[in-house]
Amino acid sequence: MNVFLPPLRPPGAAAEEEFLRLCVRCGQCVAACPHKSLELMGGLGRSRRTPRVVAGKTPCYLCMKCPPVCPSGALDAGVTDMARANMGRAYILKDRCHNYAGGVMCMTCYDRCPLRGSAVVLSGGLVPAMTTACVGCGICEYVCPVQAVEIWPASAGGCPASAAPTLDAPRSGL
Repeated sequence: MNVFLPPLRPPGAAAEEEFLRLCVRCGQCVAACPHKSLELMGGLGRSRRTPRVVAGKTPCYLCMKCPPVCPSGALDAGVTDMARANMGRAYILKDRCHNYAGGVMCMTCYDRCPLRGSAVVLSGGLVPAMTTACVGCGICEYVCPVQAVEIWPASAGGCPASAAPTLDAPRSGL
C-alpha cells in the first residue's frame, strides 16, 4: 500500500473530487458489504468518513452490493457488472515478483483473480501479466506471497516505477 496515493474507492465510485462532493458519509455501502471490504476513513479533512478499500487487509470481492445502496450517486447504482467496477488497476512489481526477480513460477495472482483470463492473462502462456481490463479489486495484492502487486486507484494516474508492462485486454467474441 502506497500512502501517497488517493484511497481506493468502492466499485462504481465517481472520480475522486466528484466522489468527495457527492458522498454523504452515511456508511450504507460499508453496511452492505458482506465481506467487510469497505471501511470508513478516519482522520480529519474532506475524506473523513468516506468509504475505502484497503486491499492488503481485505480486498473487494466484487459482489457489487454497494453501488445500489448509495443514496447520493457517489457510487453509480448502474454498475452491477464486476467488469465495470473501475476501482483502479493492479501492477506487478518486477523487482519483487517471483516470475521476474527469482525465476520461480508463481501464478497466485492469476489463479485468484475474479476476472482471470481478462484482467490477468498468462503472457507467453507462462507468466502472469495485468491487462487494461483490470478493475483494481485488490485480490491479487492480497494473495501475493511476496507483496509484488500494488493497486493504484483510478484517480491516481501513473504507475509504480518497477511495474511490469500492462497489456491490452484480450478481445472477446472473436
